Amino acid sequence: MKSVVVGTAGHIDHGKSALVRALTGTDPDRLKEEKARGITIDLGFAHATIGDINFAFVDVPGHERFVKNMLAGVGGIDLVVLVVAADESVMPQTREHFDICRLLQVPAGLIALTKSDLADAETLELTRMEVRELVTGSFLEGAPVVPLSSKTGDGLDVFRDALVGVSAGTRGRPIDASVRLPIDRVFSMKGFGTVVTGTLVSGRITTDSELAVMPDTSPSASSAPSAASGSSRASTIKVKVRGVQVHGRKQPEAIAGNRTAVNVSGVDVADVARGQNLVTPGAFEETRLADATVEVLPDAKPLKHGARVRFHQGTAEILGRVAIVGPLRDGADAQVRPSIEPGARGFIRLRLEAAALLARGDRYILRAYSPSVTIAGGVILDPAPPRAAIRTAAALDRMRRLERDPAGAMIAERGALGLPMRALITRAGVDPRAIDERIAALLKSSEAVLAGDVLVAHAVLQQLTGTIVATLAEHHRAEPLSEGIPREELRERTFGRGAASIFDRALADLERAGTIAVRDRVALATHRVALSPDEDRARLAIERVYRDAGLTPPDAAAIARDADASPAVADRMLKLLQRQKVLVRVDTLLFHDQALKQLKAEVAALKTAAGPAARIDVATFKERFGVTRKFAIPLLEYLDRERVTRRMGDARVIL
Repeated sequence: MKSVVVGTAGHIDHGKSALVRALTGTDPDRLKEEKARGITIDLGFAHATIGDINFAFVDVPGHERFVKNMLAGVGGIDLVVLVVAADESVMPQTREHFDICRLLQVPAGLIALTKSDLADAETLELTRMEVRELVTGSFLEGAPVVPLSSKTGDGLDVFRDALVGVSAGTRGRPIDASVRLPIDRVFSMKGFGTVVTGTLVSGRITTDSELAVMPDTSPSASSAPSAASGSSRASTIKVKVRGVQVHGRKQPEAIAGNRTAVNVSGVDVADVARGQNLVTPGAFEETRLADATVEVLPDAKPLKHGARVRFHQGTAEILGRVAIVGPLRDGADAQVRPSIEPGARGFIRLRLEAAALLARGDRYILRAYSPSVTIAGGVILDPAPPRAAIRTAAALDRMRRLERDPAGAMIAERGALGLPMRALITRAGVDPRAIDERIAALLKSSEAVLAGDVLVAHAVLQQLTGTIVATLAEHHRAEPLSEGIPREELRERTFGRGAASIFDRALADLERAGTIAVRDRVALATHRVALSPDEDRARLAIERVYRDAGLTPPDAAAIARDADASPAVADRMLKLLQRQKVLVRVDTLLFHDQALKQLKAEVAALKTAAGPAARIDVATFKERFGVTRKFAIPLLEYLDRERVTRRMGDARVIL
């Protein structure tokens, strides 16, 4: 059965709670003070099945002092009921609540003209006209307007039909996605422990699920932002789900779109509060910086650069400041304006005073710090932007592209680091249900390439492959006898701190194209090690010298003389023989590989002769193999590394 979350909006005492009570039979005012004063102070909740739809109602307070509570409830709704008393018409909080819903881009709604029993026909029609004028050009233009009386019941059936009709067009939320539930209420139940409630924005929650509460607002939680961006090291409270309720009934699971109560273990009720989120561990990052679009309300004051504001998103309220990126005047004389004017639209960077959990596409509201009135709203473009200058034309261009093509912009911006596919959801705002389709479109357009689980701009990969080829060519020119560059060394030289999967993709592409050969080392496919006659003679002579020297090799500095070769040729041949593993470096000495193999065999034979307790010390080693201490110590340490011996005190146990 389809589930729809409905929020109320409207001026104080216009009958929002009475309408919810008439529709559901449940009084959404749960606080003693609410019942005593006859007004809604905090969020109220109720549910009902109408037709074939499960409705969850979020009743919000209408008083201007409690708008922050209203904001905590309206962020997760599928549609809004704008409640206007027929005998009073449009009032200040009607306008503010409507502005909030419009700025939050609530997708659908309808209008209830309550208390119709208190208005005559002329007054009712006047109210209808004023409401129509208010919503002209908005998401509520053309929405059903239903006069009704919660007291007498007149119009309620018509309203129910209209509610079902509007709900039929609402879109479901992503179920096969990471869990995200903005918490709007926390309480403790005897025998059960901590219970959190909210609208499940995405994913599914089942009994025994392991989830996390973010951000961790406890004093010990670390939320220092990283140097590179506004993202913070996520500090989470891990919890386990003990039980789930949907619409007041125990269920095996809750899915996206459900009003949900979740009984969790692993956290005390005092450590969880409205404004936090119940999420899939590792799926989200905390942030104190965010880039966003902004729309200033026509009747608000200009939004000034550096203004302190109250930032509302989901169920959270966080203090912060705005830094204006735009608007800029187009043209060569572009200058940054100090503010965004009423009714205008622009781009801002939000600098928050506490950690928030944000994703691309999140809608938010800004209220003035004092007096606390709604002034603007917008959409998060980047929840973890790079720390870079923002009052420039380049920064504005970046914002425009983020708005137009977030995935492409972020992939390009990430450069050599690439963009993990999962970040398409949290940072680029791609609907989880469309993730495969979006990736396919990026790959088809040649805008991006998939490297492991990372998306990289095609231009970055092209540049990398060119750099690899150029680096190998230069290496072959400088060291023609080298068989190539070790893979990891090549990555360090060409790609620095870039993602390893992107480097691997570049090598694979070049190898597939026949441009390079990848073995122990990486080389151009056309590269061949070719020795001149002098070099070949020197190589044979040097190898012979070391083979004959056994465990007492000559100093490398003297090898040119011993092999009757020039120092330059001798040096090149020493490097070649080491790469070919004919010569092996032990400390500062070079030994022929055959000499070391023979040494290991003879030491093993000592164990066979002496039994399990076979040991050898430096003096015995020197005498047994005819070497001085200069050679004995490095060779014994080599045997330790090769696990032929193990040092115990002044002697070695033969393994």
